[in-house]
Amino acid sequence: MAGFAVGDEDFLLEGRPVRLLSGALHYFRVHEEQWDHRLAMLRAMGLNCVETYVPWNLHEPRPGRYRDVGALGRFVDAAGAAGLWVIVRPGPYICAEWENGGLPHWLTGRLGRRVRTADREYLFHVDRWFRTLLPQVVARQIDRGGPVIMVQAENEYGSYGSDQGYLRYVADLLGACGVTVPLFTSDGPEDHMLTGGSIPGVLATVNFGSGARAAFEDLRRHQPRGPLMCMEFWCGWFAHWGDRGDEGAARDARDAAAALAEILGLGASVNIYMAHGGTNFGGWAGANRAGEQHDGALEATVTSYDYDAPIDEAGLPTAKFWEFRSVLAQYAEGPPPPVPAPPARLAAPVDTGFTWWAPLDDVLDALGEMERDGPVPPTFEDLGVDRGLVRYRLRVPGPRRAYPLYVTGLRDRAVVYVDGVRAGVLDAEDAVLAQPVAGPAVVDLWVESLGRVNYGPRLGEAKGITGGVRHERQYVHGVRARGLRLDAFTADGVAKVAFRPVAGREPGLYRGVAEVYGPGDAALELPGWTRGFVWLNGFCLGRYWGVGPQESLFVPGPVLREGANEVWVLELEGAGTCVRLA
Repeated sequence: MAGFAVGDEDFLLEGRPVRLLSGALHYFRVHEEQWDHRLAMLRAMGLNCVETYVPWNLHEPRPGRYRDVGALGRFVDAAGAAGLWVIVRPGPYICAEWENGGLPHWLTGRLGRRVRTADREYLFHVDRWFRTLLPQVVARQIDRGGPVIMVQAENEYGSYGSDQGYLRYVADLLGACGVTVPLFTSDGPEDHMLTGGSIPGVLATVNFGSGARAAFEDLRRHQPRGPLMCMEFWCGWFAHWGDRGDEGAARDARDAAAALAEILGLGASVNIYMAHGGTNFGGWAGANRAGEQHDGALEATVTSYDYDAPIDEAGLPTAKFWEFRSVLAQYAEGPPPPVPAPPARLAAPVDTGFTWWAPLDDVLDALGEMERDGPVPPTFEDLGVDRGLVRYRLRVPGPRRAYPLYVTGLRDRAVVYVDGVRAGVLDAEDAVLAQPVAGPAVVDLWVESLGRVNYGPRLGEAKGITGGVRHERQYVHGVRARGLRLDAFTADGVAKVAFRPVAGREPGLYRGVAEVYGPGDAALELPGWTRGFVWLNGFCLGRYWGVGPQESLFVPGPVLREGANEVWVLELEGAGTCVRLA
């Protein structure tokens, strides 16, 4: 029976000091058939451990309805087979630039600011979720012959709150569920974060991208004993839609390697965040609020989570990989294994046009779920929509003269139609349509969530029209709203849609076939398309948006097949004529 412990100065394996050389790789951001390759890449870089978060909302999309909770166990098994220890960070909150920080929309919609506190209703759901998830972890702990060596209690809590009773509850619950390996917390090295996010008896670790000596000195003032560890060494960064060239996520490889060398030179352990970032498939990318207090304008995260990591989005080594490999070789036990062969690439480019199309209204009629009539607009949470769209329909009475149409509390982006004619796009929280509206008129507002906030004080805020619609100063009451979830776009669902021949470039669902010879990893380009989502053979690649900086979507080779491949594009503003796989 192997034993892993937290000593006074070091991590201990069977009483022997060990250094953790870990890398973050999120199983939910990598196609399962490519896990083995990515884990082998971590080993080849010189790592002995892998870390992953667990997104609650991915696995419990509706209360008590679970989806593939066993994925975590399969990933841990794959990591163990690759010769890696595993650090699990189950939350319940994870941040991770993931939709709602991993918290289910149905939970934050009901509880609001009561989440991440000792609120009894919130804790009831956390308890139920952990007792469902954690058997995947408990059975694979190192003292039971598995690779799991540590588990995190919550995540960067000091950046959010100060409810020590809540943190203690989470730590005690992990133990009650059978977790026997050491627990830890992770926070920024600032005093208020460490005091708010750490608890006695649980190892505190710190997160940073540079300045290791100062960060560890701050940690030592709060925790005089115990191994030093940077649980998130930020070797790159993520990007937002609309970022300019000078706002990129890239970090110089030699600069990052020097920062890594400083951490290890101080005798500390490290978890490289990210070793391999992967992709926000399925529209699961989160969002941030701008400004130092994270309460400004919405900044939606792109689909790619490449993170300028040493292993890029397609699983290939970068210059940073080789720099890191050289640094890690000085601290690893023996030389790293050879770099595995890269995954196969698409043999030849494929251009695909579209002959069939259905307007958004028809798609909503076929695939839309909950519909609600009421005096005021319901939120996405009210309609049970996590990722997707809501159409709000209201009638401006008449006869009356043309007045400005105001929308208050808009999250995040609305395409507005007046009597079936497009009248504009609104993207501010308090917005006004450019052209006044006369009555009577039917107004449709197609609102898309660009990702729920994953970090900061506005975590858990509702989506959709959270205020109201006014004509001049008068609220327009009487709203019919219907939700369209991305999960509705399955083969059986799309088969219900009445398609017609393509006649233009209007918003709607486009359907085509890509003839592929020699399938493999590819990039999907959408020249001339504006904003929406793409599916290949029913697999959602994620959101595209012409504002950049992301210009194509990563296609994992296992998604494609030899011969005919079904392509669906849900365009929300203005379509192109074809897509290209290259």
